[in-house]
Amino acid sequence: MTVRRRLGAGLVAAALFTPGLAACNAEAPGGAASPIASATATATGSASPGSGDAKQALLASTAAIRDGNFRFTMTGAGSTAEGQVHEPSQSARMKVSIGDASSDLSMTLDVIHARPDSWVKVDLGGRAAQNVPGQEALKLGKYQHLDQTRIKGNRNLGFDFDRLDPAGSEVLTQGVTEVRRTGEGAYAGTIDVSKAAEAGSLDATMITALGPQAKSVPFTARVDAQGRLSELVIQIPAAGQQKAQDVRITYSDYGNATAAQKPAPDQVVEAPAELYNLFS
Repeated sequence: MTVRRRLGAGLVAAALFTPGLAACNAEAPGGAASPIASATATATGSASPGSGDAKQALLASTAAIRDGNFRFTMTGAGSTAEGQVHEPSQSARMKVSIGDASSDLSMTLDVIHARPDSWVKVDLGGRAAQNVPGQEALKLGKYQHLDQTRIKGNRNLGFDFDRLDPAGSEVLTQGVTEVRRTGEGAYAGTIDVSKAAEAGSLDATMITALGPQAKSVPFTARVDAQGRLSELVIQIPAAGQQKAQDVRITYSDYGNATAAQKPAPDQVVEAPAELYNLFS
């Protein structure tokens, strides 16, 4: 499997659900990142008699995300993503790290959107970096200005200001099949992730690999004092070559995020065709 093909599934999903990304383009064995264990353990507790109320509270917890003013993080499978969305200024930023210094291939991306412009800075590491298609023309380390006509609808490089949540937590919570309160602002239950393929934090290939397990994937969630979603942990079971892993999504600074800053002009170059090819 090539890096180009894998990233075509969606940058965030590829990062979070591909612990073997480094091995995809390396002939030597090893280098696959180990799944990150979530800091949040599986919640325990007796089922609440008001489980319907619990589900409604969880569904309502994502409403503030639609305001488009928050910070977020996503972690899983040895990879991380973090950033901010600031709809008032029509801007957003996401930093993604895939793999680490011990991986055959590691990649970091800094994607900035400030309407009507977008930029991405790409850095590669590891012995397999030289195998990345077109890497010699990628202008690594510079912010590459993107052609909007070439990234429209691209899950890797584009950003849809009509769908403001990179993680897709609203889509995920709509797939909840069972939920119970486990404490103040805490919930646990199961999600049918087969109904959540559009969520930015899920990879359709992973969902397919889960088979029947996809219809009942455990999760825990927390909301803040205002009832807004602050954490969602999806506990992906093992399936085929995919190890069990936790994917953790957090939200913070509702209403207090800041505008994404444009890169300095002397750090900007036009993106070459090879960049679009890599993420197509």
